[in-house]
Amino acid sequence: MVYRYRELAHRVDEALGFMTAAGLGMDHPIMTTTDFWTSHECLLLPYEQALTREDSTSGLFYDCSAHMVWVGERTRQLDGAHVEFLRGIANPLGIKVSDKMNPAELVKLIDILNPSNKPGRITIITRMGAENMRVKLPHLIRAVRNSGQIVTWITDPMHGNTIKAPCGLKTRPFDSIMNEVRAFFDVHDQEGSHPGGIHLEMTGQNVTECIGGSRTVTFDDLGDRYHTHCDPRLNASQSLELAFIIAERLRKRRMKSGLTNNLPLPPLAF
Repeated sequence: MVYRYRELAHRVDEALGFMTAAGLGMDHPIMTTTDFWTSHECLLLPYEQALTREDSTSGLFYDCSAHMVWVGERTRQLDGAHVEFLRGIANPLGIKVSDKMNPAELVKLIDILNPSNKPGRITIITRMGAENMRVKLPHLIRAVRNSGQIVTWITDPMHGNTIKAPCGLKTRPFDSIMNEVRAFFDVHDQEGSHPGGIHLEMTGQNVTECIGGSRTVTFDDLGDRYHTHCDPRLNASQSLELAFIIAERLRKRRMKSGLTNNLPLPPLAF
């Protein structure tokens, strides 16, 4: 961990030096502002419908509850009301996909939601568990590729790795989360496709909700600072550790592609 911190700090220094040379010093406005987007599952249709508006300049309808909304495992039926609603709005859309998704059904669903095959319209968010990811994801990637559909692939390594602790609390093992992230990258390398992002549930607080990590949280620790009212989150240390692992994977991918490692790493999405 000390070596990783030192290596990451060195790369951050290099990136800041590069930005300064390009005229982007710490006093530049771009360093003090950021764009911010929101996203959530399209679950409660009356809520989503109440916040849908027609754009007077284009005539397109947008769900103003979020920038991107996704359809979940429970509501992605091809002839269902949720898919029909999403078909009619112009927002970017996500599709949550588990190991239960049939490749042919995924192709049909994408076609319903994006008949014009517009780039950036569809993001597929996989949540399968590490072993299922290695078995099921290749078939989904091949089916979508063969259909000619343009999508972005994202992994959600949290929801497929939820377990019940002996004390009765929901938790997620850090090792399982990490293994699913690695499987996601491995499959895309194998298939020649591109891993487009990672969806994490995390907090900067020092909670004890997910077990494992370098500062090991055990089953016995869960009750100490279990603050979530919904799903267990990675704490600050676990999030940073996972970020280091992802950054190292991206660095190796870049070096394998023949690109210099003196350039700053691309941003990670959490």
